Amino acid sequence: MAAAPLLSLQNISLTFGGTRLLESAELIVSPGQRIALVGRNGSGKSTLLKIASGEVGHDGGLRFLEPSATVRYLPQEPDLSAFKSTLEYVEGGLGPGDDIYRAQYLLNSLGLTGEENPKSLSGGENRRAALARVLAPKPDILLLDEPTNHLDLPAIEWLQSELNSMRSAMVLISHDRRFLSDLTRATVWLDRGLTRRLDKGFSAFEAWRDVVLEEEERDRHKLDRQIVREEHWLRYGVTARRKRNVGRLERLGDLRQDRREQRRVTGSVNMQVSEGRTSGALVVEAENIHKSYGNRVIVGDFSTRVLRGDRIGIVGPNGAGKTTLIKMLTGLLAPDSGKIKLGSALELAMLDQGRAKLLPETRLKDALTGGGSDTIHINGEPRHVVGYMKDFLFTPEQANTPIGKLSGGERARVALARALSLPSNFLVLDEPTNDLDLETLDLLEEMVSDYTGTAIIVSHDRDFLDRVATSIIIAEGEGVWTEYAGGYSDMVVQRGEGVNARAAITKAHRAGKTALPQTTLATAKRKMSFKEKHALETLPKQIEKFEGEIKVLNAALADPKLYAKNPDAFAEKSKLLAATEAKRAKAEEEWLELEVLREELEG
Repeated sequence: MAAAPLLSLQNISLTFGGTRLLESAELIVSPGQRIALVGRNGSGKSTLLKIASGEVGHDGGLRFLEPSATVRYLPQEPDLSAFKSTLEYVEGGLGPGDDIYRAQYLLNSLGLTGEENPKSLSGGENRRAALARVLAPKPDILLLDEPTNHLDLPAIEWLQSELNSMRSAMVLISHDRRFLSDLTRATVWLDRGLTRRLDKGFSAFEAWRDVVLEEEERDRHKLDRQIVREEHWLRYGVTARRKRNVGRLERLGDLRQDRREQRRVTGSVNMQVSEGRTSGALVVEAENIHKSYGNRVIVGDFSTRVLRGDRIGIVGPNGAGKTTLIKMLTGLLAPDSGKIKLGSALELAMLDQGRAKLLPETRLKDALTGGGSDTIHINGEPRHVVGYMKDFLFTPEQANTPIGKLSGGERARVALARALSLPSNFLVLDEPTNDLDLETLDLLEEMVSDYTGTAIIVSHDRDFLDRVATSIIIAEGEGVWTEYAGGYSDMVVQRGEGVNARAAITKAHRAGKTALPQTTLATAKRKMSFKEKHALETLPKQIEKFEGEIKVLNAALADPKLYAKNPDAFAEKSKLLAATEAKRAKAEEEWLELEVLREELEG
């Protein structure tokens, strides 16, 4: 027998500014379910999630939440302004009986100390703190809107592992295909205000979606043919027969009305790169290049050859030096030592991660043309800017809209449109997938794959790298960079792990660092100390001891009479239980670090 739902949205409708955003939308979440909520940018996914969380009301329909169920919602833009520190913010999300020590554990795991001032946080740090706040209580339902935004690959892989270990039901909105495929077991597709549900994870969604759209297109063609037949009868039928068939005439009117009201799928981005002249066969040759800032080595003794047609993916934690490496490989920054040789006839176009050139007050059409003109040249051919805007799903009415008024997804499309309009044979894309919906991602992948020039792509999107990259350059830490043939998954097979730094991450957290550094090659050159060996041998006994104490405390707290007889004793045992569980978690973490270190040294 299926479990009763914890959360249910039925026949939800909502209108914004005269436009029907949602109509008869449904979302049912049962215990332990993991649901991908997917749809085009602007389809109402975030709004539906806000309705589910109770943050936003709705015009019609029913929202039901099991009274005893706990819900935590992660918005795209969390607000920490009312708190003095990140720890205070995370603890503010805990409920009665929640483990207070888990707040500090999660902050550390996400590269924060808990002492950070929310006013000085970067976008990535803001997102990490918000994630810690919603995960800390281990709620019955997690509603997560783009949880991987602003996270680097180590943090994404850690988050995926953490969510996989939790028993909470989850509804996830994300543009990260790999993240959704690995975590979800059901998919809800929000399309033109309506929802469809597939009781399979996201990995099965795209094939199912294509079948649904093909069937819809066939039905539309049938309707068109039926209208043609009825119109033919109307024009050429005998007058007396027409009078006897008033009902058929009314039916034709109904068919036409159905056709007018039928809401087609939103148009697709028409993405085309403006290609320059052909470059030489050799694009970049780097020989033993080195770059340091103070005592910190960013790139040390790195060599590579980039040939025409290569698609190089660059991955690593935030702060590893990916931007510095790109600047050297494109000739924008000279190395401290070593040689950089650039090929002939190179024409460079860059899409920067921060969309820095998109000033908020700049009008949309000026951002695309450079201002002073309504014409843009693509592959040498002039085009009116409004026509080019339509290729990227903008309406003519948006031509004079300031960039600052656009959504995150729209700004991402503007930046792409501008970068792709510049003649190039050497394309550098820094986090090009940020804020793009799945359909636009598909087209971007096709464009990069079909591009006749050379591309360097910095991305945390593992699936995107698998689809487009011919090789991966990864930051190993301490200025060490290694190149692997193939996409991200090929790199994982060759390297034995992804970007996740494993044992080194926790050591950095305890040192109070906010970045998640990579395991360095130096670990392979040393042996375990006596203290490390002793800890590796004794920690299992400590863990076993803690587990025994936890079992005794749980048994005592399970006595329903304890609280009634002695509330102080109940509170004391609860506090002791939380502390003991934290000690066990710390001991398990330390043992795991040492075991991984032992395997690395012995391997």
